[in-house]
Formats: sequence, structure tokens, C-alpha cells
Amino acid sequence: MELVASSKMKKAQQAALAGRPYAILLASMLANLAPRLEEADDVHPFLAKREVKTRGILLITTDKGLCGPLNTNLFKLVSDNVPRSTPAKFVSVGRKGTQYLARMGRDMIADFTVSDRITFAETRAIAQYMVKQYLEGAIDTIEVIFAGFKNTLVQVPRLMPVLPLADLAGMVQTLRTQDAAAGHAPDTRDLIYEPSPKAVLDALLPFYVNRVVHQYFLGARASEHSARMVAMKTAKDNATKLLDNLTLKYNKARQTAITNEILEIAAASFAAQS
Repeated sequence: MELVASSKMKKAQQAALAGRPYAILLASMLANLAPRLEEADDVHPFLAKREVKTRGILLITTDKGLCGPLNTNLFKLVSDNVPRSTPAKFVSVGRKGTQYLARMGRDMIADFTVSDRITFAETRAIAQYMVKQYLEGAIDTIEVIFAGFKNTLVQVPRLMPVLPLADLAGMVQTLRTQDAAAGHAPDTRDLIYEPSPKAVLDALLPFYVNRVVHQYFLGARASEHSARMVAMKTAKDNATKLLDNLTLKYNKARQTAITNEILEIAAASFAAQS
């Protein structure tokens, strides 16, 4: 199980790390583009501030266990940051999260499953479902709770806001701090947008939401396989240590039995000679 998790972990980590620069660049473009729009009544719904009456939470967990405290830390993050007194609707991805929400009696409006090799089409369907709920007014925010990938040994539970995009610059900075490579300087070029900044923004915003949600899924999957590999390695090491201790005790008992038999034979032979 350790070897299988290790094989999957490498592929998942590569996918998660490869997608980060693209997400950062897309967020940087939006952050530079949004201030160019003049104050108008037809503000894009993704940018418009609204009173938060019901939070929308996308909870990404695993389908299987044997991954250490990964899911437990996510459940603790839910209980600490989304108390029962706060009106919230949940969308669950992962059997463990679905079971937790049902057990705790939380308002779960949908649950999805994704394949082991997460595709953009799968995550886009989930993101579009939440965007539809957001535009219809069923929820007033879109937030994602997932296990953020830092390295093989460290997975950090995160609560990341997606909508409304009130602070694009802050979102860019958050994405940069998550990128281990860093080195992504802000884009200060004077750009010309065709046909207009508003048209470009209207086209990019939905794609940005789909892409950033997909990036969170990639990070969650890399964290899952990393945590499972570490958990299985720890279990193997503990089992090996236990086996070594039991083997040592067995050999000692076996040697004691052989020694006693030799002593008995020697004593019997000596008694017969006497």
C-alpha cells in the first residue's frame, strides 16, 4: 500500500505544482484588470459585495481512510470556522466528508464524486453547480475547505474564499504564498485589452473560478496521497519493529526450550551411568 500510494503521490504532486503558476498568472491578470473598470451599476455578480446570510462551503475530503489525521483536521476546521449557529450550506466531495456532514446534521445540498485522476471537466461541473447556487441567491459565498499541499510530510487544512472576489490582489498574494517556488513578481505592465476591459473581465471571471477550484482539488489529491504514503510507511515501520520484537522473543523461548531439553538429556545420561 505504501508503494501504490507513493506512485500515485508523485503524479498528484506534479499536477498540483504544475498548475500553480497558471492560477497565479490568471489571478494577476484579473487583479490588474479590475481597477480599470469605471464605477458602474452593472458590476459583475462575482465582484459585487452582498450581505452574507448563508455561506456556501465546498468540503473536499477523501473516499478512503488510512491517510492519518488528514480528514480529522478538515473536520476540526469545519467545526471551528463554520459553527452550527452560522447559516451554511455544504457541498461535499469525498465519502468521508459526506458521512461527517450527515452525522453532524449539517445542511448538505449536494455531494459529488471524482475519479482518482481528477479532470478539469469533473471539477468544472462542481464549480458551476456552486456558482449557480450563488447567482440564484441560495448562498452568498463560495468557500473551499481542503487539505493544502505544502510538501510530502506537511498538509495544511485551508479555508479559501472563492466568491465574491472582493479582494483580487489579496487572492494573488495568497496563491503566491502557497507556491513553494515563489519568485512570481506582480505584473506592472501597461496592458491594452480588446475589445474592452469589461468584456475581457466577463469572459475571464467564470473561467478563473473554475480554474482556482480545480487547483484546490489538485492540491487536495496531492495531500491525500502524500498523507497516505506517510501513514502506510509509519504502519510498515511499526509492524516491522513489532515483528522483530516478536521474533526475538520467539528465538529466546526456542533457545530456552532447546537448552532445557539438552540439560534433561545430559542429566538422564549421567543418571544412567551412575
